Amino acid sequence: MHPAAEHSPLGKSSEYICTYTPSLLFPIPRAAKWAELGLSAETLPYKGVDFWNCFELSWLLPSGKPVVAIGEFSIPADSPNIIESKSFKLYLNSLNQTVFADVPSLEAILRTDLSAAAGKPVNVRIRSLADVEAEGVQALPGICIDDLDISVSNYEHPRPELLRCDDSRIVEERVHSHLLKSNCPVTSQPDWGSVAVDYRGSALDHASLLEYLVSFRQHSDFHEQCVERIFLDLQRLLKPEKLTVYARYVRRGGLDINPYRSTEDVAFQNVRLVRQ
Repeated sequence: MHPAAEHSPLGKSSEYICTYTPSLLFPIPRAAKWAELGLSAETLPYKGVDFWNCFELSWLLPSGKPVVAIGEFSIPADSPNIIESKSFKLYLNSLNQTVFADVPSLEAILRTDLSAAAGKPVNVRIRSLADVEAEGVQALPGICIDDLDISVSNYEHPRPELLRCDDSRIVEERVHSHLLKSNCPVTSQPDWGSVAVDYRGSALDHASLLEYLVSFRQHSDFHEQCVERIFLDLQRLLKPEKLTVYARYVRRGGLDINPYRSTEDVAFQNVRLVRQ
C-alpha cells in the first residue's frame, strides 16, 4: 500500500458532506511509486494525462433548481500528486447543495481546487448529458488480442518476463485487450479496464502480451501506476521508436480513471468504451 493512502478516506466510513468543502480532496504524492519503478520527476520517459470522468456531478442554480452534468478532468501525468479517488468523489458530492451562478463559475472553482491538489494545472470541462449522449461509445483501435489461446497460472503480480518480441522485424501497429484487471491497493476491490498499445518497434508477440496483461489480475496498485508499469516493461523490451499505452477503466463511485502515457506529443481523445 502507498504509505500516504493509509491516511486517505479510502476504505473508511465517511460522512457525505453536501456543501462545498475543498479540504476533502486528498493528494497522494507520485514520487514513491515513481521510485519503485526506477523513475523520478526529472527522468519520466513519457508524457501524458490522467482523464477522469464524473457521472455524479450536480449543483444548484441561484433559483435553487438543481443541475446535473458530466465532468471531465485532465490531470498531467507529471503532476506531483494523484488525487485519491474516494476523496475526489466526496469533494464532488460536496457541490450538491452549493449554488453556482453558471457553468463557468463552477469550472473555475473546480480548476482552482483540483490544480492545488494535483500540484499542476488541471483542465476542467463540464458537459451536458445531451452532448455526451450524442458522442455515444466507441471501440479501441487496432487488433483485439483477447481471443488468442493462452495458458495462465500466475495472477499475483505482473510478469514482464512473459513478454516476447521478434527483433528481426520492425512493425507499427495498434493492439488492445479488455482483460486488464487489478485490485485497489487499499480496499482490494477489483479495478476492471481495457488497455491499448500503439507502437513502432520490434514486433511484439501478441499472445505473450495477453499473458502479461492477465498476470496483473491479482496485483494491487492504482490505475496510474499499472499503466506506467506496462509502458516501462514494453519500452524495455521493444526499444520502440514510439510507444503509447493507455487504459480505460470501468467507473466506480461515479468516476472512471483513464491514464495515458506516451513518448509522443499526442492529442489524447477522451472517448467512452462500451463498459464505461
